[in-house]
Amino acid sequence: MFATRHKPVTSYIGIYCFATPINNVGKQGFVKSRPCPFANAKMVVNMSDNSDEKIKNLSTGTTTVGLVCSDGIIMASDRRASMGYFIASRDVQKVFQVDDKISMTVAGSVADAQTLIRIMKAETKLYKLKYGKAMTVKGAATLLANLMYQYKYFPFYVQLLIGGTEDEPAIYSLDPLGGMTGEKYCSTGSGSPVAYGVLEEMYVKDGTVKDNLKIAVKAVAAAMKRDCATGESVDLVAITKTGFKRFEKEEVAKLA
Repeated sequence: MFATRHKPVTSYIGIYCFATPINNVGKQGFVKSRPCPFANAKMVVNMSDNSDEKIKNLSTGTTTVGLVCSDGIIMASDRRASMGYFIASRDVQKVFQVDDKISMTVAGSVADAQTLIRIMKAETKLYKLKYGKAMTVKGAATLLANLMYQYKYFPFYVQLLIGGTEDEPAIYSLDPLGGMTGEKYCSTGSGSPVAYGVLEEMYVKDGTVKDNLKIAVKAVAAAMKRDCATGESVDLVAITKTGFKRFEKEEVAKLA
């Protein structure tokens, strides 16, 4: 599910993106800078002067959700990774624990997402060693946004949610260029329009984690039914003042 730099097809677990091959750089080809990942999903196959331009659609998808509660946060996602119309994996983790009370969800390029996860895990540990305390959620989100902004001309193909309870329950949504917004509830990926329909109707404002667990599961489950690139099972995580908890499949099944 990981493509080399000489292959134009890359494994994705989220947003619609397109990739430009670099095997024809030079007199017979020109590699343009990456366009906005949210443009129409098209992939340039050949830019050679000696052949016609070939373009094909690349459909990718995922669904992640995040909800802020009075006593913590909830994050959930599906577990499918796709490569165009091909299901690359049926058991991919998209919700990651970054620190004791901070987690992230990822949608987009697998390689870009995993790189950012590794960087954030390292940075939060270094911060704790240097200052003797954990990084705040807003601090972690700002650090990540600054990192992504530095690469705005060659961006990470990801859309991220980062949240936690280190200072107070909070979730931030980050776009590929580093734009950051605080949200009470949010969804990313190709199945997000379906998930938002559930969240808008059922989200319990100022409710507890217990009140909103079922809503998070229902939002992802609804996307799995209507978005062909979202599927398999629901991965559910909650963070409260007591710490990070990932729910077992049996526990999630009872909430569905």
